[in-house]
Amino acid sequence: QAQIVESGGDSVQPGGSLKLSCTASKSISHTYSMAWYRQVPGKQREWVARIISGGKITDYANSVKGRFTISRDDANYMVFLHMENLKPEDTAVYYCNRFPPSDAFWGQGTRVTVST
Repeated sequence: QAQIVESGGDSVQPGGSLKLSCTASKSISHTYSMAWYRQVPGKQREWVARIISGGKITDYANSVKGRFTISRDDANYMVFLHMENLKPEDTAVYYCNRFPPSDAFWGQGTRVTVST
C-alpha cells in the first residue's frame, strides 16, 4: 500500500533546529519530485521546499530560504527537511508529498512547535 510517514517533529525554542524525515513508498517517490508542506490550523496548507528526483535541484519558499534544507535518499525512498534558526511562525504540522502534491498521499504529518 502506497503511503507516506513523516517524523521528527518536536517542540523547540526560537533559534533551535530540527530535522524532519519522510518515508515514502517506492511507488510514491521513485523518479518524482518531492516536497515538504506545512499547515497551521485555520489556514491553507502551504508549500515549503521541493527537490527533484536525483536531488540536484531544490527550491524554497521565501519564508524559509536560507534556514531550511531539503534533501533525499532515493536508495531508501526518504526525504528530509533540516530546519535551522526556527521562528515561532514556523509552528505548524509538516507534511511530505509529491510536487505537485497528490491528494491520495497526504500522511498524518509531524508537528513542529516553536515557542519560548
